[in-house]
Amino acid sequence: MIANLVYGENWLRTAEGSCILISRSRENNNGMETVKQRPVYLNLFKIRLPVGGVASIAHRVTGVLLVLLLPAAIYLLALSLESLAGFHKAIGFLTSIPGRIIVLLSVWLFAQHFFSGIRHLLLDIDIGIEKGAARAGAWLVFLATGVTVVVLGFWIL
Repeated sequence: MIANLVYGENWLRTAEGSCILISRSRENNNGMETVKQRPVYLNLFKIRLPVGGVASIAHRVTGVLLVLLLPAAIYLLALSLESLAGFHKAIGFLTSIPGRIIVLLSVWLFAQHFFSGIRHLLLDIDIGIEKGAARAGAWLVFLATGVTVVVLGFWIL
């Protein structure tokens, strides 16, 4: 993604082939050059990541979202174990339309994180490390996630 580095300047190549300046050297009061690493203009929607990068970012994002969902899951578990009325209240929420959508989204988060984690573990032991195999593995992660969500979606909804 990084194009050739010109003296004193760093460029980032976008998907369209254009270059964006991301830093520039400047002279301070002593006449010495200093480099400030700050983005001048970086449009994240124009940068095209490879599918492996998208899978890696999706793994991190789903992990964060799963952690953020833990308090709600613990609350529902505590509510269901509190009493019979609490159990029926938790079941009533989970069987409602918004509850089913939340459960389906949670299944998607878990499936994406699970299959991406398996891919990362295989990459750690040098299985699928070549460019073509890594790309196929990333697509396989998205395919397995989609199949899991569709199959479990029919059961949940």
